[in-house]
Amino acid sequence: MAEVVKQLSTLLDHGLIARLERLRITAVGHRTARGRGEHLAGRGGASTDFVDYREYAAGDDLRYVDWNIFARLQKPFLKQFRREEERHLVVIVDVSRSMEIEGKAFRARQLAAAFAVAGISGGDRVSMWSSAASGGAVLRLPPCAGRPFLRRALRAAEEIPAPAGGTTIDRTVDAVMARHAGRGIAVLISDFLGGGDVRRMLTRVAAAGLEPHVLQVLAPVELDPALSGDLRLVDSETGEILDVSDIGDLLHLYHGQREALQMLLSQGCTARQGRSITVDAAADIGEFVLGTLRRRGWLA
Repeated sequence: MAEVVKQLSTLLDHGLIARLERLRITAVGHRTARGRGEHLAGRGGASTDFVDYREYAAGDDLRYVDWNIFARLQKPFLKQFRREEERHLVVIVDVSRSMEIEGKAFRARQLAAAFAVAGISGGDRVSMWSSAASGGAVLRLPPCAGRPFLRRALRAAEEIPAPAGGTTIDRTVDAVMARHAGRGIAVLISDFLGGGDVRRMLTRVAAAGLEPHVLQVLAPVELDPALSGDLRLVDSETGEILDVSDIGDLLHLYHGQREALQMLLSQGCTARQGRSITVDAAADIGEFVLGTLRRRGWLA
């Protein structure tokens, strides 16, 4: 009788997990925390493994200035060394009520699981959070590192609850940043349709020493609404009702607002050494992670 192989996760199949284990999450800059890890330090280190030079910046350790170059060029350059340092990967998942539309919540769990696998396999110290109805954040996976925690990370993603009301993604991020310590990458998974101050949220993440990597998950009906006639629209977050008789003009305004939000996320992340992408909740998860994210440089 053939042996039955236990499924590692209800979110990702074995093949996708195996391929994710061979990938690494790429940072835009160098944000690492003190501690043992596998990443190149952005500033001078104690190792003798010389890497490169860069121009001196205020606050740099003068011990790593190359004084021979300074004597020749009259300009200080800093010697960079390879040093094992720890990088944190903070995964934050929005479970506000608008995320229940057309499988967005399930896609968000899949993305959280995928990044956790790549992070743990790549030597990152991974933690996972979800928003709370009270307006705060719930810690689903305490910071952990190493392959023994892979199953635990997958289970944490599976146990992210169904969407509920009462919060916005920026309030969730505030709650996480108030409790997190460590430099690295913050992966923010949300539709970003629930309101809140996006610029302040991204600034808060960057100020904590984390690159904001934003995945905006939208349903097909949100990407390309096929609507006509008289409609009654209900706000999924607040329950407010709007009766519409001319959907054509409203759709034009909607697309303009959606594109403006995508631009705000993209420019806001780029300005803070991060990145942003919009995810179709109906797209194949494997093709998106192994295809789109690799082509865009998120994974390598």
